[in-house]
Amino acid sequence: MRIPNGTTIAFATAAGFSLVVTHAFAQLEAFPAKPVRLVVPFSAGSQTDIVSRTVGPKLAETWGQPVVIENRPGASGVIGADVVAKATPDGHTLLLTSSSFVIGAAMHTNLPYAPLRDFAGVTQIGYTTGVLVVAPSLGIKIVKELVALARERPGKILWGSTGVGASTYMNGELFRMASDIKITHVGFKGQPEFIIEILAGRVHFAFAGLGPALPFIKDGRLLALAVGIPRRSPILPDVPALAEVLPGYEKDGSYALLAPAKTPRAILGKISKDTARALDDMAVKQKLQTFGFVPAPTTPEEHDRILRAQIETFSKVVRVAGLRAP
Repeated sequence: MRIPNGTTIAFATAAGFSLVVTHAFAQLEAFPAKPVRLVVPFSAGSQTDIVSRTVGPKLAETWGQPVVIENRPGASGVIGADVVAKATPDGHTLLLTSSSFVIGAAMHTNLPYAPLRDFAGVTQIGYTTGVLVVAPSLGIKIVKELVALARERPGKILWGSTGVGASTYMNGELFRMASDIKITHVGFKGQPEFIIEILAGRVHFAFAGLGPALPFIKDGRLLALAVGIPRRSPILPDVPALAEVLPGYEKDGSYALLAPAKTPRAILGKISKDTARALDDMAVKQKLQTFGFVPAPTTPEEHDRILRAQIETFSKVVRVAGLRAP
């Protein structure tokens, strides 16, 4: 009996697909074959470090392999990211980073890596809760009143941040752009410094982390006008999300888990699913919630889209604010 020529092609295609599937299963069976390095591009004790040391032990428990936290601080996260960009793409070296990754990608043209080409998204971890705060003495009770005041006094309203390019700064710029107001920036070494200035009435508002601001909100010395996250915080349920009251405002970047480019998709998918399970653990959720961290895991494909969108958002901020760095 004569066999059609296409049959040979079909057999070959099926055999090739079978080999691909078998190879993917073999990769998953072998992962992790050794301790996993979780590179944190900030110092021990930083919020990114705390997140990594909260999630890492649950992953180690799932994988039966140690998850070693390696702090590689410097250059606003660039040093640690570069370590991962150049690592073997087998899933055993990962980067847990903050919004600094996408902010750096938007601001700098001479990074030692290409943020989108040299990394593969694994999963979004979540995001911290930024809160727009003022002193009660300012007489402002809602965001609409703050915007109105800024329009009445263009350039006279002062807002604080931890410096140009920091997440607290980018939140302020996003707010300025969304509300179309003219305000004057004042930079500080850290959040405690600008909180003190707001309490004293020398600075009018800022986007602070919920952790540093919460004690002052609870005792009434600061007033929370809005939280800069997609939905209301369970810690401040009566405070609106900024997007509710200011259309066009987009939250700042999120905490993320990244791998070197060319890491097999099967391994990325496994790490993503295992991380989502770790973030769903009650003890993990409770610890993260103490400083306003909101878990928001994604698939690798979703995270790739998020990274591109965040870099595009911050690139717009950089262009409008004239922040492009060498």
